[in-house]
Amino acid sequence: MKNTPTLSLRVPEPSGRPGDTPDFSHLKLDAPGAVDRPDVGTAPAEMRDHAFRLIRVLDDEGKAVGPWNPKLDPETMRRGLKAMILTRAFDDRMHRAHRQGKTSFYMKCTGEEAIAVAQGMILSREDMGFPTYRQQGLLIARDYPLATMMNQIYSNAEDPIKGRQLPIMYSAKDYGFFTISGNLGTQYVQAVGWGMASAIRGDDKIAITWIGDGSTAESDFHSALTFAAVYRAPVILNIVNNQWAISSFQGIAGGLETTFASKGIGYGLPALRVDGNDFLAVWAATQWAEERARTNQGATIIELFTYRGAPHSTSDDPSRYRPGDEHEKWPLGDPIARLKQHLIAIGEWSDEQQEEAEKETVEKVRAAAKESEAVGTLGQSRPSVKTMFEEVYATEDWRLVEQRREVGV
Repeated sequence: MKNTPTLSLRVPEPSGRPGDTPDFSHLKLDAPGAVDRPDVGTAPAEMRDHAFRLIRVLDDEGKAVGPWNPKLDPETMRRGLKAMILTRAFDDRMHRAHRQGKTSFYMKCTGEEAIAVAQGMILSREDMGFPTYRQQGLLIARDYPLATMMNQIYSNAEDPIKGRQLPIMYSAKDYGFFTISGNLGTQYVQAVGWGMASAIRGDDKIAITWIGDGSTAESDFHSALTFAAVYRAPVILNIVNNQWAISSFQGIAGGLETTFASKGIGYGLPALRVDGNDFLAVWAATQWAEERARTNQGATIIELFTYRGAPHSTSDDPSRYRPGDEHEKWPLGDPIARLKQHLIAIGEWSDEQQEEAEKETVEKVRAAAKESEAVGTLGQSRPSVKTMFEEVYATEDWRLVEQRREVGV
């Protein structure tokens, strides 16, 4: 054993740190339209390459090309564009609200808007979404009241969750939005279980869920894949690979060894890898997976390849761990700019319309903020004390009765 080297560990490192020039030369990106579209009934073993390729529809000139082009009508694309613009404006407003001391916490989804908006438009409100904290576009695309979202962020007297959740951890059953959990990965097993229950009932509703690249290292992720594959659960399993977890890049979760989509191969699941900044590609891949789920062919893994442009949260400073201009250099661009370019290229949008839409959106968010802040921001207004005794047990325990009496409510 004298000639063997000393053992050492390899600690993955990102391609750039603060002060470095962003370098994405290591990325292997298929040309728009280059990836074939398999039949929905294709066996997972016959489409393994799709876990390593990258489905893209929009090219650099804004043209929709290739077999994955969903050929959406202009009005649907305009609705999608406006929903993404609104999502970003909402994020900006609430981020400022945090800086003004109106809330304790916020998380933006800058650069990832196409994912939740497209998928929220495709699926029905009766299907159930199990999101992370960066799918606010799902609610916004479905016209959930902005002021109600703000009330929850402020935990004020009109908070629909009655102060029981952290800001941005929404819950809206009527909008197909399951309560967000701060525990990473739990939504994956919940979504699979919900889908299985729907199938057991003989219903026609499916589940969809999202997880970040870092959370694929959680055990719940692997448990969910096992059950989804074995029971052919009607569920769409999204992995949003936005390159960074809180302050560790996606290589720490195994992103340098293989793609996140390929993790589905070992479980016998079909896997697609998609340009998450391409609204049309996200739409097409989700539509493919939806058809598979609704026709009893089981679950699909979709890795959505994107970039987290903003800090992880208002508690994070990305300038301490990545190049400051890395987001601007992301080779797959910005989802809003790309869909705007496409609509202009086909004569269904203009720079003037874009400017007007952005102004209208800012006014809409401002009006919602005025309505919500009139109720009160964090600490200025809160749900009634009596609500903490409600909706805990179907029948009140004697201890709750005694506690309520002591409080006088």
